[in-house]
Amino acid sequence: MPKKVLKNISEIRRYFHTNKDPIYFVSATNFNLLGLDEWVKNFMYICYMDCFDGRHPNVFVPDEMPHDEFQSIEDINNYLLQHKDVVDLVKRRGGKPKFVFLMFDETTERLVKELGGELWFPKAKLRTRCDNKIETVRIGDKAGVPSVPNTLSVVKSYKHLREVCDKAGLGHDLVLQSAFGDSGHTTFFIKSEADFRKHEHEIVGEGEIKIMKRIDCRGSAIEACATKEGTIVGPLMTELVGFKELTPYRGGWCGNEIFSTAFPPKARQKARELTFQFGEQLRKEGYRGYFELDFLIDKKTGELWLGELNPRITGASSMTNHAAFAHADAPLFLFHLLEFSKKPFDLDVEELNARWADPDMIDSWSQMVIKHTDDSVDIVTDAPQSGIYKMLVDGRVVFDRFDYHRRAVGENEAFFLRILKPGDYRYEGADLGILVTRGRSMTNGFRLTERSNKWIHGIKSAFSARPLPSAQALEDPGFKIM
Repeated sequence: MPKKVLKNISEIRRYFHTNKDPIYFVSATNFNLLGLDEWVKNFMYICYMDCFDGRHPNVFVPDEMPHDEFQSIEDINNYLLQHKDVVDLVKRRGGKPKFVFLMFDETTERLVKELGGELWFPKAKLRTRCDNKIETVRIGDKAGVPSVPNTLSVVKSYKHLREVCDKAGLGHDLVLQSAFGDSGHTTFFIKSEADFRKHEHEIVGEGEIKIMKRIDCRGSAIEACATKEGTIVGPLMTELVGFKELTPYRGGWCGNEIFSTAFPPKARQKARELTFQFGEQLRKEGYRGYFELDFLIDKKTGELWLGELNPRITGASSMTNHAAFAHADAPLFLFHLLEFSKKPFDLDVEELNARWADPDMIDSWSQMVIKHTDDSVDIVTDAPQSGIYKMLVDGRVVFDRFDYHRRAVGENEAFFLRILKPGDYRYEGADLGILVTRGRSMTNGFRLTERSNKWIHGIKSAFSARPLPSAQALEDPGFKIM
């Protein structure tokens, strides 16, 4: 008997509301897919960090076991998948378990198989190839999605860099990116030999480098999902980048805003068209599922340039899957799950994309990722708990109530997801937590609002710490958990 074909949004929603097989999101925290468990029955988060102090009904955090020092988010996930408590949980819940991740590698694939599960993402090998910033340029070229004027080259020295740039006509005010990296860790702004010297050890000997002409631009992000029916495109979001109040990394991502009038209508439409084109090319490359594109919008000309591809969920995913259109229809990630479920569906992607392009489908939210920005290391003694905070008339920020629903926030309120807890090391670049508010966090001139600065100060002030014993030292792990 042929499987029933899902033909509209309500049938898709019902399908996941009655889902039988367990689906697990395994990651350091549940931030990226926060709230998805309310759309999908039997959806559970397996996390390394307990951001909710045991109060979230669908978050499972196993007891800490001895392990090698984590070098990546993949290491965290692989540790979790081998943890006895996790193995016991998966076996106890039974069914045919499905797994999704922020990051994974071939070891992850093997461990999922050993648990009798399925990994609902393209193969790690394909995902890694697409994630390569050099390869992104090539995929974009094939899709007709232009990158910032650039050249791809090994860099041997500053003299060699200048020669390469002279040949390519890029000038000498440059942005360099290595093949892999996130949140500004491997983005270098080079205008002089002195700038080059600071980052030489991260550029020379690192293989092919993406060398871009530096342009005066605004950062934007847009997420999409490549399905068998075509590419479904979410809304264009602004990016918070490099604010010293939030991140120590120049050019580092530190949040997003989603609102109906983000950028001029022409730019929004162009971004949607280019994202669709890129998604269709990804489908030709064999890629299916969720992805995110960063676009750079030239302040002078309004031209759109492809910044980078993230073939996965990202830090912006929590915003995309939280906006009004997601609640009116379905979160974008639901279509990713649908694609990998092998459940037949017949969806008018063109009609859905047209509806999601309507400004009335987008309400206004922002998120700020708050990092420790001082060049210091200490141990946290007190930390604000996750939940709803209120800003008083005098600008003070106080805890109001526990909740894990972001949409529960009203005016002068914010949802805070705590990352760093008492006993953790607080070092430069460490994630303290994520703050979600209604409305905008930036002015029209793309500066933090006075209100945002008050929120940041209020949350940071709620942390206290003691100095390290003199013999102790800690290095930045060099990878983000989100």
